[in-house]
Amino acid sequence: MAENTTIARPYAEAVFKLAQEQGDLKGWSDKLQLVSAVIASPDMSALIGNPKISKGQLSQLILESCGDVGGAQFDAEGKNLVTLLVENGRIGVVAEIFALYELCRAEAEGSVVAEAISAMPLTDDQQKAIATALTRRLGRNVELVCKVDESLLGGAIIRTGDLVIDGSAASRLTQLAKAMLP
Repeated sequence: MAENTTIARPYAEAVFKLAQEQGDLKGWSDKLQLVSAVIASPDMSALIGNPKISKGQLSQLILESCGDVGGAQFDAEGKNLVTLLVENGRIGVVAEIFALYELCRAEAEGSVVAEAISAMPLTDDQQKAIATALTRRLGRNVELVCKVDESLLGGAIIRTGDLVIDGSAASRLTQLAKAMLP
C-alpha cells in the first residue's frame, strides 16, 4: 500500500494542479472516481494484466467503459491521463491517485474527511456530535464517513489524516492487559 501511495502521489499532485488551473476540482474528482470504479470491476481487472491486450486497446476499453458508465466522454486531458497511466503501467494505482487527489481537494476547500469506525451503526445524533467535535478540534469542515466493524466490541475509532482517536473497547482491553502484565 505504501509503495502504491508513493507511485500515485506525483500523478495526484499533477492532476490536482491541472484541476486548479482549470477551476474544475469537482470535475476531476468525478473523473478519477469513475476511472477508479471502472478499474475495480472484475472484468476490467482481468484485462489489465492480460498480455493479449495491447496498451492502446486497454486505454480504449477503459475510456469506452467510462463513457458508457458516466454518460459522457472524457475531455482531452482525461483521455490523456488514462492513456498515460496505461502506458506507464500505473493504471492499477488509480484508486490511490483518487484518494490522494481527494485529500488535496479537501485541503484546498478547507474541509477534511474523517472516518468513524464503530462496533454498531452510529445514529444521526452521534454522527453530528462527532462531526461537530472534530470541526472544533481541527478548525475545518468535517465530512464524516461511517463504517461498522463488529470486532471492535464497542466504542469507536476516528481517523482523519494523521490523527487517530481510538476509543474502542478492544483497544481499552488491550491497554488494560498491558497494564496488568509485570
